[in-house]
Amino acid sequence: MPPLRTALLQSSGQPGDVAANLKVLDEAAARAAATGAGLLVAPEMFLTGYAIGDEGVARLAEPADGESADAVADIAVRHGLAVAYGYPERDGTTVYNAAQLIGPDGTRLLNYRKTHLYGDFESGAFTPGDQPVAQAELGGLRVGLMICYDVEFPENVRAHALAGTQLLLVPTALMHPAEVVAESVVPVRAFENQIYVAYANRTGLEGDFEFVGLSALAGPDGTARARAGRGEELVAGDVDPEFLTGSREVNPYLRDRRPGLYTSLV
Repeated sequence: MPPLRTALLQSSGQPGDVAANLKVLDEAAARAAATGAGLLVAPEMFLTGYAIGDEGVARLAEPADGESADAVADIAVRHGLAVAYGYPERDGTTVYNAAQLIGPDGTRLLNYRKTHLYGDFESGAFTPGDQPVAQAELGGLRVGLMICYDVEFPENVRAHALAGTQLLLVPTALMHPAEVVAESVVPVRAFENQIYVAYANRTGLEGDFEFVGLSALAGPDGTARARAGRGEELVAGDVDPEFLTGSREVNPYLRDRRPGLYTSLV
């Protein structure tokens, strides 16, 4: 199975302007496809912006199969790559902080609702999701989705590893002063669970928030196969199934677990 070149879009787009953000996504998809990427991952709440307040969330939230999903599907088809992106999802009267993966043929492969909401803004604007592991097949890989703060809970990522996830996509909105998450926690999650983690962050000032960039594709050896700086950037690296298989042979964390000792965790 050939490696899946995975591109990470580090951008905050234009908060409050869905059309402008779709244009940014389209342009990034074109550049990613030119590098041979088969997957583009955009940040948390990329379609609308993050610092848009409760009113902005309520006004811009869309169904998972809404107009913006159709627009992203068109982007995926035209450029021949899968696209994962964050957005506020409306389901009836309930709004979730969500992320969706659309395949290169425009098929909606996976939708995920953030399970661990961060801070007063998220807790006030969104309802938490209740499905910890969401997966789909892409390019022969089992791909999972979670969002930002979710990856900071080791139980979350371990659940993905035990369910067979090979590549975990994490649209994120990491803020200063939590750079340690991007620099250290994300590579450690990849290493201790023997998976790839694609962590795509926002960047710059947005309302009261300062996003730190530092997006990364972390491999199962704990190294960053791609790493962005602090500004607007598109970076790409390879997710190699053969390397993952070999790494799991050398590092048997998943085989050497003793679940009977961990019952106090639940």
